[in-house]
Amino acid sequence: PERRWCPGLTVGAPSRSDPSRTGYKVGMDFAITGSTGLIGQALTSSLQADGHRVIPVVRSPGRKDAVRWDPAGGTIDAAGLEGLDGVVHLAGEGIASGRWTDAQRTRIRASREQGTTLLAATLAGLDRPPSVLVSGSAIGYYGDRGDEVLTEEAKPGDDFLAKVCVAWEGATAQAEAAGIRTVHLRTGIVLDAHGGALAKQLLVFKLGLGAKAGSGQQWMSWITLHDEVRAIRFALDETSVVGPLNLTAPEPVTNAAFTDAVGEALHRPTFLTIPRLARRAPLGIGDLVDSLLFSSARLQPTHLLHAGFAFDHAELGPALASVLGRP
Repeated sequence: PERRWCPGLTVGAPSRSDPSRTGYKVGMDFAITGSTGLIGQALTSSLQADGHRVIPVVRSPGRKDAVRWDPAGGTIDAAGLEGLDGVVHLAGEGIASGRWTDAQRTRIRASREQGTTLLAATLAGLDRPPSVLVSGSAIGYYGDRGDEVLTEEAKPGDDFLAKVCVAWEGATAQAEAAGIRTVHLRTGIVLDAHGGALAKQLLVFKLGLGAKAGSGQQWMSWITLHDEVRAIRFALDETSVVGPLNLTAPEPVTNAAFTDAVGEALHRPTFLTIPRLARRAPLGIGDLVDSLLFSSARLQPTHLLHAGFAFDHAELGPALASVLGRP
């Protein structure tokens, strides 16, 4: 195809959209694991709207437009990945999909480490590998850090999710060794009215039962789904971006401030408080709730900003107004 700049990839500073520097063309081919998830669906729609081809990497047999894989079994259709322009890896067991029993912890870690190792090794062995692998991670990498400001250079935490994220990112080693530019997406709380954590809370807030968690002083690092997709596409496009990338808006807020902002956006009171469960709560409930509601992570998207990315939703109030469709 004729090589020319694709408008859909023009994000960030104007100087970053020089077609002579990027060489991007219309009709590129991207594979996505986790393409049926919240982020995967939005990313797929965005890429397809700009004329690119998206090839889902799926476990289910019978799809002619997809690449088949079985992470647990260690198999993947390598031929279907030959000659792609980029791969986005978003697959993994949901963190909040069940109580953190020992078996569930094993599934959470294995689904990320095994799948990423298989994908990275396969890409590294291709005759025509993609130029870039954008692989999922999460702000859980940093653990519970109180008021500390966390850039990509901060050390990892030492709790369960932090160890999962460290193993997750480390599993791309073979792709990196093969010279594939690799980016780790340390994604924050993704805000969308139709999926994710916010969507699950909306009914509670609309009923006037919105509540802060404990003291509410723990920091929440968030990003709208809109900017999440833009940032992933920026990572695919911008050749200077490599390694860890904090995908969070530049203005994190405390849990209390977040609760108040959602209540204000919905015109509902938020005077309640969620008590902190005892660590001895049965069947892994306590650790799960602690990680989801009480862990504090105050991130700054330093690498994104330095690379020239500009957020459309940098502040929480306007972001919620956009997400919720309210003036």
